[in-house]
Amino acid sequence: MSTTTHTPSESEGRPHPATATGTRPARLIHNESTTEIPVHLLFRDDPGGRDRPAADDPVRVPPKPAVVSRRQGTGELPRASRPAPQPRRPLPRLDAELTEREARVLPGAAGVLAGACGVTGCLAASWWAGVLPPLAAQALRLPQPAGTGLGPAQWAAYAGAGLLGAAGFGGLARGRTGRAWVVGLFGRYRGTVRRTGLLWVNPLLRRRRVDVRLRHWRSEAIPATDPGGTPLRVVVLVVWRVRDTARAVLGLEDHERYLRECVEAALARVPVEPAGGGRGGPAAAGETLTRLVTAETAPAGLEVYSVRPLRVEYAPEVAAAMERRRIAALDARQRASMLSSVVDSVEDTVTRLTTRGLVELDEGERKVLVRDLTVAFCAGHGELGGTVSATGMDMLKCRP
Repeated sequence: MSTTTHTPSESEGRPHPATATGTRPARLIHNESTTEIPVHLLFRDDPGGRDRPAADDPVRVPPKPAVVSRRQGTGELPRASRPAPQPRRPLPRLDAELTEREARVLPGAAGVLAGACGVTGCLAASWWAGVLPPLAAQALRLPQPAGTGLGPAQWAAYAGAGLLGAAGFGGLARGRTGRAWVVGLFGRYRGTVRRTGLLWVNPLLRRRRVDVRLRHWRSEAIPATDPGGTPLRVVVLVVWRVRDTARAVLGLEDHERYLRECVEAALARVPVEPAGGGRGGPAAAGETLTRLVTAETAPAGLEVYSVRPLRVEYAPEVAAAMERRRIAALDARQRASMLSSVVDSVEDTVTRLTTRGLVELDEGERKVLVRDLTVAFCAGHGELGGTVSATGMDMLKCRP
């Protein structure tokens, strides 16, 4: 930083060459780290002073853009940039008009009545044409018909009665609890039948049976990773059901396959902690998996209740190495726990001996006693007398 000094003794009573013309040059402090600052602004409190004429107003210098740089040799590190937020995956969008609605059906009694009427009409047309067997006419107590033969009127009666009987009996269906039909006519969705019992459905409609019960799916071993990137094999249990039959059947080619692929995609993004980990284990991963799979399958008409990892195991290529590491970690924890227990026991024993006045120990004797007690507790399983050295036993002197 460089500044211009001003000596009052040299400038008193002597006009500056620039003031004679009415302009005053701006004296600046050039700062490489921030911007250019006029010197007179640092020493002036009132920008419009009483004793300063208007002609002495400083020349306004537009500030330059600030230049902020890292000073060399100071150990200053650049600021770590924040990670950019990851954009959310777009959810699948189906036809907004493709939603489940109730189809128009009739009770089964209507179909039975229509079928019976059709059969009766066929018998009447046969009697009218004179082709009814005599035994059937006698059983039905029908008189002998006046006309004989099949004419256009008889064929029309046959056709009408046959269509009525076929429509009546052909449209009968049995609705079951937990099952539904998605019906359509010429490729157009006409509704969903969820009613139970004997029903009559238009026989021209195409029916697709859908299971709407609560279902569960136990997957095979799916590849996954733990928080450290180690490959795993995870078996999950998915509890789900079809909520919107129209979207599940007509909006997707195979909704069961779509559910399986959504579960595999979620496992590829969510790390699974094996049992015994410090981050909640498979239960924490199950909550995240359930939330992701539910959000992705809801637009397709599926309702997912839970995605729970049942078995988490390491991949075959790393299973042996991870098993050795796990055993070593368990051994280390066991040793640390045993050592803590031994230290507490030794401290309690020495404290009781010295507090009750049973022994008087100096610094060296205390160290020897602590060492012998530690060895005894670690290796003797409570058999103190067989491990403590003679030096330690000599110090256990009771007071008379």
